[in-house]
Amino acid sequence: MQINGVEIIDTYAEAFPIWFSRIIITADDYELAKIAATEATGFATSAIACPCEAGIERMYSPEETPDNRPGISIFICTARKNMRENVASRIGQCILTAATASVFDGFPKATTRFSTRMHYFGDSYESRCIIGGRKCWKIPVMQGGFIGEENFGAVKGIAGGNFFIMGNSQKAALAGAKAAVRAFENSEGIIAGFPGGIVSSGSKVASKNYKFPMSASTNHRFCPTLRDKIPDTLVPKDVNSIYEIVINGLNEDFIEKAMKNGILAAVKEKGVLYIGAGNYDGKLGTNNFYLHDILKDFA
Repeated sequence: MQINGVEIIDTYAEAFPIWFSRIIITADDYELAKIAATEATGFATSAIACPCEAGIERMYSPEETPDNRPGISIFICTARKNMRENVASRIGQCILTAATASVFDGFPKATTRFSTRMHYFGDSYESRCIIGGRKCWKIPVMQGGFIGEENFGAVKGIAGGNFFIMGNSQKAALAGAKAAVRAFENSEGIIAGFPGGIVSSGSKVASKNYKFPMSASTNHRFCPTLRDKIPDTLVPKDVNSIYEIVINGLNEDFIEKAMKNGILAAVKEKGVLYIGAGNYDGKLGTNNFYLHDILKDFA
């Protein structure tokens, strides 16, 4: 299959189930909301070694938020048993401390729920309040008051939808990756939590060459510098750089739409030669996204 002269490899992305919480962060302006959102999603690129996976979902207009201020939503993705700890620590350390920020539950109808117990920070000086029909706490802080919800919902989702952008140079592959991210950023239901949404060092499950146990190691079959040194390379001829885009989404439809839009944008960039994807023979997850199926209407 080819699109715009770019070969779409007949392969699939392997993803896995994970739980999502959506945190809506509001502030006096979008710049302050984004600062809080960026801090709250730090050190959360991958479940390999981070405490959770997280990223910015989209911007909210003042008409969409409980307190009628500009907002940005983020997703926290982790195991159900670890959700309260991760959400509470990121709200407490990264949003409570951010200028003018407030937090609200993005899944108010979710049946799975937990409490961050943020009002404890008020040291008995906190008070209850209603914001936009929601039960909130007002905590006295040095800037004046921190207002927000402390009960949040969690829902099941999917992590690890992905595709590879293969170029004849690093510049070409990176241009394709940037175009891909621009095509789906600020979209409902998905995040791309790696730096700028782009992965420069894709990994495989475990490590086979060292006694020290590792949960992941470099995806050697997709390293261009190893193409002529290993027998199982998957780097096509003339490809000199590969970037991976990893997408977490609330369901398969959200992920497929983001993958489709991202790939269709990437193939327009000069020097992009192939589009592939990462899978691990079922060792990672149970959700498979086949590139030819996703793009069948565009070949």
